[in-house]
Amino acid sequence: MGSELSLPLVLRRIVETATGLVGARYGALGVLDETHTRLSEFLTTGMDGSTVETIGTPPSGHGILGLLIVDPRPIRLPDLTAHPDSYGFPPGHPPMESFLGVPIRVRGQVFGNLYLTEKTNGSEFTDADLEFAEALASVAGVAVENARLHSRVGELRVVEDRERIARDLHDTVIQRLFATGLALQSLAARAGDAEVVDRLQQVVEDLDDTVRRIRTTIFELQRPRIPGRSIRQEVLDLVSETLEHTEIEPSVRFDGAVDLTIPETVADHLVAVVRESVSNVVRHSGASKLVVDITVNDHVEVRVIDNGRGLSPESSADSRGLHNLRSRAHELGGDMTLEKTPGGGTTLVWRVPLPG
Repeated sequence: MGSELSLPLVLRRIVETATGLVGARYGALGVLDETHTRLSEFLTTGMDGSTVETIGTPPSGHGILGLLIVDPRPIRLPDLTAHPDSYGFPPGHPPMESFLGVPIRVRGQVFGNLYLTEKTNGSEFTDADLEFAEALASVAGVAVENARLHSRVGELRVVEDRERIARDLHDTVIQRLFATGLALQSLAARAGDAEVVDRLQQVVEDLDDTVRRIRTTIFELQRPRIPGRSIRQEVLDLVSETLEHTEIEPSVRFDGAVDLTIPETVADHLVAVVRESVSNVVRHSGASKLVVDITVNDHVEVRVIDNGRGLSPESSADSRGLHNLRSRAHELGGDMTLEKTPGGGTTLVWRVPLPG
């Protein structure tokens, strides 16, 4: 979730990840207002649209929800309705008993609170669930901070501010992500439930991916703000235009100083490779998801991954398009391969060295 750049998407991802991690039926995230005395936003998961509409006005922070606002410490209750501060539920609200609440802090200040209710196996939340929720709240704080920093990048016009943000991302955000990842790995080692271990491992892998993306952002912030070609933007526009009238869900990832490192001679080939590869997925794969992954270090690697019908004698034949992709790689001293994607689909890998 730390990889998201939009704050609303980050908040939604936090709630959804938390409910799955601790096995809660319902989850909510309340964002505090400027006075830190009430909730200004309230996102939920687990309830359908008609239930939310029936409940009406979202809570502002009274009753049990307000306990974390007054005293921002984790709360775990076997039955929230038995607590003296319980206000009861409005008409149409689903019944809830077991409750877990933890604050989300950004730079030491409470940003909001994470609320989880109704342990799906019918029991109350455990000490382990509380540990998981607190660890996730720490990740959430980093994710919120990351989204806030990214929202400011587009407004920056002074080089010194860009440098400062880059340093902040490197010295603070990345280091906190590393520390949180280690803490989650430690929790996984002590967890007895295989499903929980798998979920924690997925969160750790997401954190690793987030670190790679933040490093790419740092490269972009530190490069001079000069007019010229943006390969990143070309690729994003190309994928968006190609998939505009399809139902394929795209994901485009960059790792490394794409705009700063790739020379024009390689850039022209790279854009052409992405165009041909994405078009092939649209025309032949029957895929519902597509990932374009571009990595830059001492070489340039383009991975185009789909979850379609996979390789077949017809699709894997050395067509003119695939022949052109391979020729472009050979022209630059590289290669192109086509592989089966684990779980179904196809992975195209186009890899060329960067000029010395």
